[in-house]
Amino acid sequence: MFSHMMVGSNDIARSKTFYDAIFDAIGGKPAIEDDRGRLIYLHKGGIFMVTKPIDGADACHANGGTIGFALASPEEAESWHQAGIAHGGTPIENPPGIREGGFGKLYLAYLRDPDGNKLCGLHRVPAG
Repeated sequence: MFSHMMVGSNDIARSKTFYDAIFDAIGGKPAIEDDRGRLIYLHKGGIFMVTKPIDGADACHANGGTIGFALASPEEAESWHQAGIAHGGTPIENPPGIREGGFGKLYLAYLRDPDGNKLCGLHRVPAG
């Protein structure tokens, strides 16, 4: 359904430090930088990008918006969360852990990146 996700940043170098760390924690590679200075992360068939806004205005985060990263295990989600905190992210919501709801059991870990974008590390716990 999605071709890519992109967030804005006011400090690309700071974002590179943060996103390189959280992608490394889940087996990803550091960003590729294109000729416009955008960061491009390719991981498990997905594309995630970070850019300065092309209109020249300050980057800001979406109120109510969340970008979810599919993770392989609760341990990977915890590693992702800790890497984010260690590299300028802010833990938000409840501490990482299992939540139950209409989608079954989910292991969720929430962060805000250094620019305030809300991120969720999500692992779907197998039924049974």
